[in-house]
Amino acid sequence: MKAESLSRAFAELSTPLIADAALRLKIPLRIAPPGIRPVTTNQCLAGPALPVRHFGSVDVFLEAMESAQTGEVLVIDNGGRLDEGCIGDLTALEAESCGLVGIIVWGAHRDTPELRQIRLPIFSYGMCPSGPQRLDPRDSLALRSAHFGNFVVETSDVVFADDDGCLFAGAERAEEIPRVAHEIWQRERHQAQAIKSGRSLREQLEFARYLKKRATDPSYTFREHLRKISGAIEE
Repeated sequence: MKAESLSRAFAELSTPLIADAALRLKIPLRIAPPGIRPVTTNQCLAGPALPVRHFGSVDVFLEAMESAQTGEVLVIDNGGRLDEGCIGDLTALEAESCGLVGIIVWGAHRDTPELRQIRLPIFSYGMCPSGPQRLDPRDSLALRSAHFGNFVVETSDVVFADDDGCLFAGAERAEEIPRVAHEIWQRERHQAQAIKSGRSLREQLEFARYLKKRATDPSYTFREHLRKISGAIEE
């Protein structure tokens, strides 16, 4: 799926819907550690990952951007550090100018007011006024993959992010996920509208029938019941 199409499809969705779609499709997802949040709320992004490992100098970001494709997301491995802001307004402006749709940092940022004015979607653990004071040895994978929490992001991955968090998945089935997520969205909007019109969710999901069945068969699960009535809201 092309980056532009992926971004356009996700603009009408959310990461919870993406997560539900991946579960239904049995596609493995990697979820960013708790605490990774957008610098500015009510923003979202989706696109192919452009991973990079930070070792103390901004030049690695600029080098990654030398070969960046429009619509990619810069995914920065800064080891989850909170004692330095590894990106600021200049990196964000450069990313925006070369066509990147956002930045996700396993670490912290700085220049918060300027970043909010730039409006490029940026996700991190939060802010730190100090820039890097170190220069560590760079390894051969600096432009090929990025650690993010307890997993690795590669160039073969796609990224989805919004106020609820950041998700990573393999690009090989990226086209299926938004399609199924949209189907789930349509069903949930129908269910929400029905609740507002006076028909409870319990009634829509035949909850009394489920309880009756479970009373005679304790192994009968709610998810099994939802599959039978095509009302799945949990997967």
